Amino acid sequence: MNKVSFTKANVFFIFLIALFLAFFSCGNGTPKEAPKAIEVPIGEDSVVKIRKEIHADEKAAKLKVVFANRVKQAKFNGCVLVAQRGQVIFSNSYGYSNLKKKTPLKINSPFQLASISKTLTSAAILLLKDQGKLKLTDSIQQYFPNFPFHNITIKLLLSHRSGLNNYVYFGEPNCDSKNCYNGKIFDNSAMLQLIIDKKPAVYAAPNKKFEYCNTNYALLSLIVEKVSGMKFAEFMNKNIFVPLGMNDTWVHDPKTDREHPEMTIGHTAGGKAEEEKFADDVIGDKGVYSTVGDMLKWDQALYSEKLLKKETIVEAFTGYSNEHKGKRNYGYGWRMIDDGKNPKIIYHNGWWHGYATLFFRRPTDQTTVIILSNKFGGSTYHIEDVLAVINDDLHAVDMDGAE
Repeated sequence: MNKVSFTKANVFFIFLIALFLAFFSCGNGTPKEAPKAIEVPIGEDSVVKIRKEIHADEKAAKLKVVFANRVKQAKFNGCVLVAQRGQVIFSNSYGYSNLKKKTPLKINSPFQLASISKTLTSAAILLLKDQGKLKLTDSIQQYFPNFPFHNITIKLLLSHRSGLNNYVYFGEPNCDSKNCYNGKIFDNSAMLQLIIDKKPAVYAAPNKKFEYCNTNYALLSLIVEKVSGMKFAEFMNKNIFVPLGMNDTWVHDPKTDREHPEMTIGHTAGGKAEEEKFADDVIGDKGVYSTVGDMLKWDQALYSEKLLKKETIVEAFTGYSNEHKGKRNYGYGWRMIDDGKNPKIIYHNGWWHGYATLFFRRPTDQTTVIILSNKFGGSTYHIEDVLAVINDDLHAVDMDGAE
């Protein structure tokens, strides 16, 4: 056998063969899972360019005046963040976490999101759907066989088309002074048991019409627990808050809330601290605490597939309340304004226990407005002046009020 001379060309050729075999090697014959896309941070030059294009500094100066006037005229107390194309244009805190103690608010102070929590509960359900662990066509009886009302699917709960009665109204008359039912704190499990026991009258037949109802999302959180085998708070933390870096966000639990010393307390419009209220411990429809910064992380995740599949996000932002023609609609955990002429708006408001909250998204130009207040007041829901600063050639928007 002749002696082989290993030139550079030979070595390169052998390297290519080895690389080819390694690339197409499948071990037991099954394809390997494709690596997940790595998010590349925006470079400093790109940030400067974006901020210049959106006139961030000029808008920040104007927004500073807008909110200074709001504090002066409407006694606004809370935190605000305005962003565009992922860049924070303006953020600030005004007033106190505790008005009596005069504890100043910080930009990372956590607020009860109230009904904005529904956007996150919806995400939990949709994530389980993407994972193949449930179907939106599943009925409530698949998870709670004794539930007395039939033909109600997960999809109808998500879109507020179940026709169910609101536990906020039928629950309290059946609870004692300590907000208990059958000797237990009125929480999601007690609410479910009350529905089974009392069969409160429904608003409408399933899928007949849209009827905003907190019961729907309280039930959805129970379904998350049933499917995942975790407490709702644990599931949300492990599968949504931690992956998105929402480090100052959690689900209300009277036993663990004290672990968050920065937590704010809610106040009436007159500035009096709200006392413990009936149904505070029902979660899913409300109950998430978060900051304006963490909510921006949630907002930005919806422009990617970091949490949910693209087609699932589109599904969530599709309106399902079409029996009445109009520009307002409701998807899966999201309100929307879409008149077919102006840019579509995706949003949700909230009110509970002295908190007034607003989460506004305009995907066409990636405008985000987040206002979290712990002193109830209608000014939270009026952002025409803010939008005029962001882009004054777009139409004014009349946002729905408290809910």
